[in-house]
Amino acid sequence: MVAKFVRHSWNRYSKLGKRRKKKQVWRRPTGRDNKLRERRKDRGVRVEVGYRKDNKLQGLIKGKKPVMVYNVKDLAKAGKDSIVIVGNVGKKKKLEIVKKAKEMKVQVQNDRLKDKEKKK
Repeated sequence: MVAKFVRHSWNRYSKLGKRRKKKQVWRRPTGRDNKLRERRKDRGVRVEVGYRKDNKLQGLIKGKKPVMVYNVKDLAKAGKDSIVIVGNVGKKKKLEIVKKAKEMKVQVQNDRLKDKEKKK
């Protein structure tokens, strides 16, 4: 199991990340009486040496090395590997890439458009 490193007391205040995933990122605990800084039991995990993955496993998603895809032409490079659509691709192009990937039977790792379709 991979430890989830979130900011101390993130769930207490909305400004620290309650209902705001981007604000829940790790910040080093400071303060004189901070229990997480003192490494007390049952206070969560701190970022420390030893939580890193093996070098062989780094950069892999479900055991496969993903291919970064910017447009439909890049799908040819993927072959049968899994692909990751780069973040700055627009919705229209994403739909084209996902459609073409389904035809080629290539797995799209970050296809969040299908999640939105299910909600409708």
